[in-house]
Amino acid sequence: MTPLWSPGPDRVSASRLTAFEAHLRLKRDLSFADYGALHHWSVTQAPAFWEEVWDFCTVAGERGGRVVSNLDRMIETRFFPDATLNFAQNLLRRRDGTPAIIATTEATADRVLSHQELHDAVMRAAGALRAAGVVAGDRVAAVMANVPEAIIASLGAAAIGAVWSSCSPDFGVQGILDRFGQIEPTVLVSVDGYHYGGKAFDCVPKISEVVRKLPSVRQVVVVPLLGHASTTDIPRAIWWDDWLATSASAPQFAQLPFAHPLYILYSSGTTGVPKCIVHGAGGTLLQHLKEHQLQCDVQSGDRVFYFTTCGWMMWNWLVTALASGATLVLYDGSPFQPDSRRLFDLADRHGISLLGVSAKLIDAVRKSGLVPRQTHDLRSVRTITSTGSPLAPESFDFVYESVKSDVHLASISGGTDIVSCFVGGQPNGPVWRGEIQGAALGMDVDVFDDHGRSLERAPGELVCRTAFPSMPVGFWADAGGEKYRTAYFDRFPGVWCHGDWIRRTEHGGFIIFGRSDATLNPGGVRIGTAEIYRQVEQLPEVLESLAVGQAWEGDERIVLFVRLAEGMRLDEALRNKIGDRIRSQTTPRHVPARIVQVADIPRTKSGKIVEIAVRHVIHGRKIANLEALANPEALDLFRDLPELRS
Repeated sequence: MTPLWSPGPDRVSASRLTAFEAHLRLKRDLSFADYGALHHWSVTQAPAFWEEVWDFCTVAGERGGRVVSNLDRMIETRFFPDATLNFAQNLLRRRDGTPAIIATTEATADRVLSHQELHDAVMRAAGALRAAGVVAGDRVAAVMANVPEAIIASLGAAAIGAVWSSCSPDFGVQGILDRFGQIEPTVLVSVDGYHYGGKAFDCVPKISEVVRKLPSVRQVVVVPLLGHASTTDIPRAIWWDDWLATSASAPQFAQLPFAHPLYILYSSGTTGVPKCIVHGAGGTLLQHLKEHQLQCDVQSGDRVFYFTTCGWMMWNWLVTALASGATLVLYDGSPFQPDSRRLFDLADRHGISLLGVSAKLIDAVRKSGLVPRQTHDLRSVRTITSTGSPLAPESFDFVYESVKSDVHLASISGGTDIVSCFVGGQPNGPVWRGEIQGAALGMDVDVFDDHGRSLERAPGELVCRTAFPSMPVGFWADAGGEKYRTAYFDRFPGVWCHGDWIRRTEHGGFIIFGRSDATLNPGGVRIGTAEIYRQVEQLPEVLESLAVGQAWEGDERIVLFVRLAEGMRLDEALRNKIGDRIRSQTTPRHVPARIVQVADIPRTKSGKIVEIAVRHVIHGRKIANLEALANPEALDLFRDLPELRS
């Protein structure tokens, strides 16, 4: 094989990663033969590495004397235990007239806020929160579209040390209560509605019910995206502009400990009430600065876009790009409204440098028949990032053949648990078909077998051997830390086990086969679901697929569900075509025992398919939390299927 892409010498010399290596040569007299050598130093000399990330990225704050404590005990490790800083201050250091945010929705024209305007709005929001009695440690929750007000309110909370937690407005009442009911917010910020797929959705009745069931909420701030509602329908509500007008004198940025809580994020909640994962300000900031600048080559003045909602950690990741001097490009709505050109139109119109999408979206664009390199310029796009699920080799081909040949395609993977990535891009190195380029700097990633032994080429569990700054501060209401320890450290004591099924490649990269808890196990052989999806979803007849293991006659058999293109029917010929494709490209063990056509496939609010929930349904088990799903009605399609009784 040859790489799909390698950066030219001009690009390498101009990258932030090259500048960081020059910084290390000048300050520490260090030089590295390649990325692998730099990565080795970053994990074996972690205190020195993170100290230099702080300095190179010019973090605003008092670093203090110690870089790390208890490094030999992962769960007890603390980074920069003597430091103080403010997250919002680090994101708002630019005060000029250049754009900080360019935002649009399906139904509105572009809005532009300069860095100075963003700073001033955040200060007003911080003052309004203070006027409402919010103090450091209080929770500010939001049911928000991906619009500037979400960023303004979140940074206003961070400025005074309040803790921000958000979800997208498509959540139902119970889904919102399952999350915010646990953390008892003082202030709730919400849109009055939103647009998606050409339709308007009114949120006022839903928010009214939520507020009546959240007695901790003292004030509701309503952002008028639809503009035809009345705040009198929502208890204790005030319009956004009126709320900003209540701002007291502009507060100073509160200087807080490195581990002071910044965000509360949530696990998917598909198997129970979501876990409330608390992330610290310093760890989130430092990890994101490293990922943006060293892994994705985000430079001051770049325009960074991620297709995300406020209910997915990629929104939090996107916001921090302000700390690197970038402009954020926001979009709220369907990526296919009015058609599959939408995001590429945005890239051309706004000169986007980093175009962030999900793997499923890339596949959907491919299947739409669009060839963006023929319809769009895309001259500004230097980096395309993909996450949410494994990126199929054929999707790599599509990007380089049909989108742009000279682009850094970075398949990245991490999660809500760490609000960042374990593995991802390397802007100075080659991109190989179907592979994540490597472990992120400072992340001591390994692959373990069931006995905790490191694997060189075989698939196994993704683990991280040593601590990193964006490990959670803890779980909410988990005073003894038992839930936190159980979630990540029970499997291999003292080592973070992430729950992904992964394999190293000969190029120093990785391939992820799916979640470990969704791994198939026919005849005792573990198979990642992504191995099947990669083959099946290349067929033009198949739009999407989902595979689960069904207990059968003392063993497990693979059942594959397929959602087909319009007008297609799963007949014997198509079943054979699917089976032959899987057999020829993988192994006979991968071939499903049953293939079943379904009209829809259930997914979370962030677009991830939910194999575990489907597995529960076909075995007649109760689903603990339907509110976690974007389309819970789809689960009914899997109940009591005659094809699975024989």
